[in-house]
Amino acid sequence: MVTRIKKSYRFALRTTILISSLLTAVLGIFLWNRGSMDWQLLAIIAVTTSFVSFLVVQLRIEKFIYRNIERIYNDVSLLESTSLAPKTITTDMRSLTDEIEKFAKDKKIEIDTLKIREEYRKDFLGNVSHELKTPLFTVQGYILTLLDGAMDDKNLRKKYLQRANKGVERLIYIVKDLDLITKLEVGDLNLKIDEFDILELVRNVFELLEMKAAKKNITLTFDMDYEKPIYVKADKEKIQQVITNLVVNSIKYGQQNGTTEVSIENLIKNKVIIRVTDNGEGISKQHLGRIFERFYRVDKSGSRAEGGSGLGLAIVKHIIEAHNEKIYVESVLDIGSEFSFTLEKAAANS
Repeated sequence: MVTRIKKSYRFALRTTILISSLLTAVLGIFLWNRGSMDWQLLAIIAVTTSFVSFLVVQLRIEKFIYRNIERIYNDVSLLESTSLAPKTITTDMRSLTDEIEKFAKDKKIEIDTLKIREEYRKDFLGNVSHELKTPLFTVQGYILTLLDGAMDDKNLRKKYLQRANKGVERLIYIVKDLDLITKLEVGDLNLKIDEFDILELVRNVFELLEMKAAKKNITLTFDMDYEKPIYVKADKEKIQQVITNLVVNSIKYGQQNGTTEVSIENLIKNKVIIRVTDNGEGISKQHLGRIFERFYRVDKSGSRAEGGSGLGLAIVKHIIEAHNEKIYVESVLDIGSEFSFTLEKAAANS
C-alpha cells in the first residue's frame, strides 16, 4: 500500500527558532565579551544555523515517524484494516498522537465487542445443545427400549414409535426455526409485501389457536368491536407468524381462565400499532432486555412444562425489523404482559 505523506513543519520550525536563537545569543555574548562584535557574521551564522537546524530536525522527525512508528502501524494492521488507510498521514506529532489515541479507543471498543460476542456465543451454544439434547435423548430412549425387547409387544411398539416421532418433529421444528432466523439475521429473506385486512388475519389466528386456548380456558378476544376492516401493508404470511407466536406465548404463560386481548390503534397518518395483551405470569424487569434473544429463557431451571423452540420471540423481532418497524414489550410480574408492534397502513383504508 502506498502511504501519502502530508508534511507538517510546525514542530521543526519551533525547534529551529529555539536552536538558532540560543546559538546566536551565545555567539553574540561571546563576541561582545571579546570586543569584536561582528553583526554581519552574527546574521550569517543565525541564518545558516536556522537552515541547517530545520533540515536536520525535519528529516529526523520524518525518519523517526515513518521508519519506526509506521512499523508499529503495520504490525497492528492499522494502515490496512481501519479507516485511516486511505487518508493522508501527517508528520505533525499532535495529529499522530490523536490518531494513536483514536486507534487505542477503537481497539478497546472492538475488544469489548468481541468479549460480548464471545459470551453470547457461549450462551447460544449452551442453549442450542440444551434444546436439541432433550428431544434427541427422548428419541434415543424409546428406540433403545424397543431394541431391548419392547418391540415384541405390538401396543407398546406403536406407543413408543409415536412418542419417538414426536421427538423427531420437535427437532425438525427447532431446525426450521433456526434456518428461518438465520435467513432473517443475514437479510436473506425476501418479503412479499401486500395489502391485507389485519383484523381478518387476527381472527384466523384466533381460530387456529382456539383449541389450544380452550385447554387453559383462556379467552381470545379483541378489545372492542371493529366494524370496518383495517388494511396494512406487509408480508401477510410473516405477520401471521408474528401474531401467532405472540398469541401462543400468551397462552403458554397465561393464567387459567385468563384472557388474551388484541387491539389495533392508529398511531400517525400512515401507521397502526397492534397490541397483544394477556393477564398471565408476566416478566420481571431484569429479563425484559433479553427476551428477544435466541433461546433466552426467563426460567433458567430447564424444567419447562411448555414446549417450543425457544426462538419464537427472536423470530418475531427479526420479522418486524425486516419490515423496518418497531416492536415493544411492557410487563409486570404476576400481572401480565403486552407486546406491541407497528405496521404501515395501506392505501385501501381510504
